[in-house]
Amino acid sequence: MLSNLTSTPLLSLRDLGVLPYADAWQLQRELHAQIVAQKKIPQESTDNFLLLVEHPNVYTMGRTTQPSNILFNDALLQNIGAEKFEIDRGGDVTYHGPGQLVGYPILNLTMWKEDLHWFLRTIEETIIRTLTHYAIEGYRVPGRTGVWVNGEKICAIGIKCSHWTTMHGFAWNINSDLTYFNNIIPCGIQDKGVTSVEKLLGKKMDMQEAKRIYTEEFAAVFECAVQ
Repeated sequence: MLSNLTSTPLLSLRDLGVLPYADAWQLQRELHAQIVAQKKIPQESTDNFLLLVEHPNVYTMGRTTQPSNILFNDALLQNIGAEKFEIDRGGDVTYHGPGQLVGYPILNLTMWKEDLHWFLRTIEETIIRTLTHYAIEGYRVPGRTGVWVNGEKICAIGIKCSHWTTMHGFAWNINSDLTYFNNIIPCGIQDKGVTSVEKLLGKKMDMQEAKRIYTEEFAAVFECAVQ
């Protein structure tokens, strides 16, 4: 899986707890710029980061968002206590909120493989493997990015990549309040619903345990060492 290195890449894990979307987005940009600057200096490796976070209620609109998929207005956002952001990732509109684990891998893909299709499929694999710890069978749907269970999406994925360095990432519904998805057509997909681990198993999950399991699977799938 590794492309240019003989040693195992190091990954810095940052558990950000609950953080407003704007703050996490700014941190992503700073870390992305840090890696891009390092890549300009001849060296074998650069920093790599995995940010894990929950956001207060927020809707984010990617570069290909269609207005028809946005079912809210500013008055509704104020009423439900949610924010909105137009952002620079791929994909359509989606929702983030408490109980959803959001992961932002800020990676120098040159250390793995300069292939975005491979990167997206590998992120999906980390989620699919993590779900097995909950006795949940996740799978891919051909032609659609993300992870699905019983015909409903449990994890959305949207990224940005420049200088072969990634930003943004995945949103895995664990204890999410799924009613917030009623205000959008998630990812612009009208014929599929959304689900969560809580909905499937009938009980709330421990978020710290979910982070621990996910980090272990990420390290295994990406063949990196977490520090």
